[in-house]
Amino acid sequence: MDKLIIKGGKKLSGEVTVFGSKNVALKVLVAACLTEEEVVVNNIPLISDFITMLEIIKELGGEATLRDHSVTIKMKKIGNEKISLDKAAEIRTSYMFLAPLLARTKMAIIPNPGGCRIGARPIDRVIDGLKRMGVVINYESEDGYFHAVCNDGLKAVSYNFSKNTHTGTETMILAAVLAKGETVLTNAAEEPEVDELINFLNKMGAKIKRIEPRTIVINGVDKLHGTSFEIGADRNEIVTFAVAAIITEGDILIKNIKKNGLAEFLNKLDQIGAGYEEKANGVRFYYKQSLRPTNVTTCFYPGFMTDWQGPWAVLMTKAHGQSVIHEAVYENRFSYVSELNKMGARIKLFNPVIKNAEDFYNFNINDDKKGYFHAAEIFGPAKLHNAIVEVYDLRAGATLVLAALAARGESVIFGIEHLDRGYEKFEERLRGLGASIKRINETL
Repeated sequence: MDKLIIKGGKKLSGEVTVFGSKNVALKVLVAACLTEEEVVVNNIPLISDFITMLEIIKELGGEATLRDHSVTIKMKKIGNEKISLDKAAEIRTSYMFLAPLLARTKMAIIPNPGGCRIGARPIDRVIDGLKRMGVVINYESEDGYFHAVCNDGLKAVSYNFSKNTHTGTETMILAAVLAKGETVLTNAAEEPEVDELINFLNKMGAKIKRIEPRTIVINGVDKLHGTSFEIGADRNEIVTFAVAAIITEGDILIKNIKKNGLAEFLNKLDQIGAGYEEKANGVRFYYKQSLRPTNVTTCFYPGFMTDWQGPWAVLMTKAHGQSVIHEAVYENRFSYVSELNKMGARIKLFNPVIKNAEDFYNFNINDDKKGYFHAAEIFGPAKLHNAIVEVYDLRAGATLVLAALAARGESVIFGIEHLDRGYEKFEERLRGLGASIKRINETL
């Protein structure tokens, strides 16, 4: 069992490099399985989720060769249409293999996916879309698998998503690229990571266009070919290091990035009085004055990203006044709040009164439960202090690390395997910025 020990109170400064986007890298691996030719992907993040996806590819009969931050994938022939329960339990994107399996073998047996427990996160919108494409799909509770077949192949379809779904949009795109005819997806996700996947598929010979912000048209092709591709910077890593600079009253240059895809975050930095500056070799983030409070409601792109709300919450413990974060994407994403309160934060969870909650919230309202809270009231400034805390999901892990960096004294963080799912060499890069942080391995 690994843990992190952090001595807080040090101002972080210097330069840091972020790795390729996790949310692109995992989907590109699935897309690579749509062709029998070789695909090379560069600037990948060496995180545990990525390794799990490589293991699934090998389990399905593919080849995967990893060299530094580059991977070569070749799925000459799919030799197995079934993903094991243990692999699927580790990672949510495992269900996206439905697309290449159905496209190439007309059959897929996929377990209910795992990943961070931040709500029900059902895949019903994907299942509904695939059924419209001619797939017969049933969930067997006895074995925990979705059994899917499309004996006549995948069919082009016009499909409107009832609510925004990032991975749902991507899965439908992956299914449509080899389907005969024209598929039109409306109310499709706009995230930059979706467009990056589209660019990758088009390099493989797909014919995909975003004709309106939320409308994507896919004209099916007979086959895709190999290509090489470089993944762009991870927006979540950028925000994490930006908050690390500001909350420790430091000054960090994140190298080789632009402000693209960060508008809502940067707008909020303007509101609270934090500093940032785009330079020729990256973007600089720094503390320049006492922070003002602000209110945030998470939303799908181009709104304030749900993955940013934890780091933003801990930053608001430093602001002078009362801030509110309203989580509208997932129904249960405040697991870190009790841990922050252990560290001296003053955060109160509550449920705002919302008219037409079904329309307002992006999660399925039927998945909401008594005891779930959708908003946090944060009172600052709080004097954070050391504590022993537990991580319950990936972004909550980054949140607690940020709190420990800003806190007085020595904190211990357990459950850091969640961090390893999304951050490569996190503690090493923080040490390079002046943090006092070390990983301890305690074998049972």
